[in-house]
Amino acid sequence: MNSAIEAMLNKYNIQTQDDEINALREIFQSIALLGLWRGKFFEHSAFYGGTALRILYGLDRFSEDMDFSLLENDDKFSLEYYCRFIEKELSSFGFTVTVNVKNKTAKSQIESAFLKANTLQQLLVIKAKNITNNTLPDLKIKLEVDTNPPLNFKTEMKTILMPIPFNVRVFTWDCLFAGKIHAILCRNWNKNRVKGRDLYDFVWYVSRNVPVNLMHLQKRLEQTGHWQENKILTKEQVIKLLKEKFNVINIKQAKADVERFIDNKDSILLWSEDFFQNIIKNLETI
Repeated sequence: MNSAIEAMLNKYNIQTQDDEINALREIFQSIALLGLWRGKFFEHSAFYGGTALRILYGLDRFSEDMDFSLLENDDKFSLEYYCRFIEKELSSFGFTVTVNVKNKTAKSQIESAFLKANTLQQLLVIKAKNITNNTLPDLKIKLEVDTNPPLNFKTEMKTILMPIPFNVRVFTWDCLFAGKIHAILCRNWNKNRVKGRDLYDFVWYVSRNVPVNLMHLQKRLEQTGHWQENKILTKEQVIKLLKEKFNVINIKQAKADVERFIDNKDSILLWSEDFFQNIIKNLETI
């Protein structure tokens, strides 16, 4: 096994196959980010979403997909070029990688609620071989790049030390929180896919007194048709919208969704409608 990969695996307390899959996926995500850095991807784009929060800000749950935003609107942007760097980087660490462009003929409800028509997708199907004794399923990492990003966001550079030191441009966490609240408010919550991960992240942000960037949240809501452009979004209005949303979310299904991504299952024992209605009072904004 590559010594850098072995050192990265040693950071994880692997007890089950789910633990192993989560650890490997996160290692592959870090290597993919390294490839993007080599390709100068972060001169034009920024990392955001749950995986960014996990890797760069210390969120204590695992995440699956990798979400990026261009710094400026560019309808001609091609993610395929940068995927060559990801493929080359993962191959250099001994992994067999297949990159498949996902040609969408129709959007699922989740995609239509979250992704715009000009969002580019790439799916990395990563085959992990000779790392552990278990037979693992293929690991899939979906990359999405928003080519027409909502405005009024801020970014900063963060350093990742493994497998080698490199820099990643990422949304500041007040803007990440705005994106998470937009997901909670606007995601199409159907009976079979309640995103408990959104609720877990919400609690994480609030418990750390992270403020919501209202200007960026407003731009996100405007872009998806959930807010009028000539109306200023306030903290009181955000709290009202969240109260309405938490009133209809199936908390039991939310718990079931997030359990496999967290180590401490006790952290969600208190989840209930009343719990979320109460913690909204602690919401901070800027």
